Amino acid sequence: MRRAYKFLLRPTARQAAKLGEMLADHCSLYNGALQERRDAYRHVSRTGITYVQQSAQLKGIRAFDPERQGRWSFSSQQATLRRLDRAFAAFFRRVKSGETPGYPRFKGANWFDTVEFPKDGDGCRWDSTPTDPVTRVRLQGVGHVRVHQHRPVKGHVKTVSIKREGKQWYIILACAEVPTEPLPTTGAETGIDVGLAHFLTTSEGEHQPNPRFGRRTANALADAQRALKKFPRRKRENRTVKHQLAVEKVAQLHRKVRRQRTDHAHKTALALVRAYDVIAHERLNIANMVRTPKPSPDPERPGHYLPNGAAAKTGLNKSIQDAGWGVFLGILAHKAESAGRKLIPVDPRDTSRTCPTCGHVSSENRPTQEKFECTKCGHTAHADHVGALNVAVRAGLVLPDVA
Repeated sequence: MRRAYKFLLRPTARQAAKLGEMLADHCSLYNGALQERRDAYRHVSRTGITYVQQSAQLKGIRAFDPERQGRWSFSSQQATLRRLDRAFAAFFRRVKSGETPGYPRFKGANWFDTVEFPKDGDGCRWDSTPTDPVTRVRLQGVGHVRVHQHRPVKGHVKTVSIKREGKQWYIILACAEVPTEPLPTTGAETGIDVGLAHFLTTSEGEHQPNPRFGRRTANALADAQRALKKFPRRKRENRTVKHQLAVEKVAQLHRKVRRQRTDHAHKTALALVRAYDVIAHERLNIANMVRTPKPSPDPERPGHYLPNGAAAKTGLNKSIQDAGWGVFLGILAHKAESAGRKLIPVDPRDTSRTCPTCGHVSSENRPTQEKFECTKCGHTAHADHVGALNVAVRAGLVLPDVA
């Protein structure tokens, strides 16, 4: 199986400056390649530029600019060009499917935070000083950078990525052939229903509270954004000290919420994997769930629109994104694979409107958000518990008597 490890880097001041230069030069390469593609497409001939063509130009670019582009890894620059190629591939794929995606954009210095090395040993070397008790990674053009390795790395290191988050630097190792770590069997099976009132509910009726990290930090984030709005928009090098501090404060709060969500998802998923051999969940398409409703033109008043519930949908979308269901389900799938557990995704349609006792399906079975009351047989229960039971039923799991 595959696994990613993320460790904090502890570069010296000189190494940190070089890491920043590495990001800036790769960002410049990305934007230059994007500009070439745009110019070629706008030409009368409508010429298309491919990754192979741009990769073939790297040798000349490095020879022309040895002090900037020539000092970094050739393979990492190829990875940057592949990143642009993937952006165009995704753009054209969405166009063909009838969507209206945005054209690939130029990356600002603050929005280009990752450099990838496709192969360990080509431009980078993990654990470059094996005889030293301190772990280091060697990066071409930067040197041997100290790593705060808080856990052992298992498997074979395939790719290495360097990522900047605020003022800190991280290394991300993508490893293959990682041995699984099966947990002892428990004989227990469950279905889970994720929600907003409760983060999740099991088919046994246990509720996991929704921490709502984004809502908790909303006031502090709003204050920080108002303070930032007082400053005119400028590039990083032209900002005052107070302006830069205001920018970092907003970024720090966003990172805090993101880390809290990830930590909560890891702990919740680990508890489920330890407790159950088989876990069923809804196969959710979160991108569709948070899609903004289309405007409805008023046929009687040209230029006006009918109410479409966009304001209420915006609040619902924000709550769904704050819950972080996608992150949780991804982590749950990874932990289940590592522990030898079975994960069963099921169709989510009408799971909270179907009576688990008689099978009657109706929207009237939900008189309130939390209450389920079957209009046919009279079965009453918490709506989230009913949803979890129906998930377990669709997965074919052994269930308790719910009649």
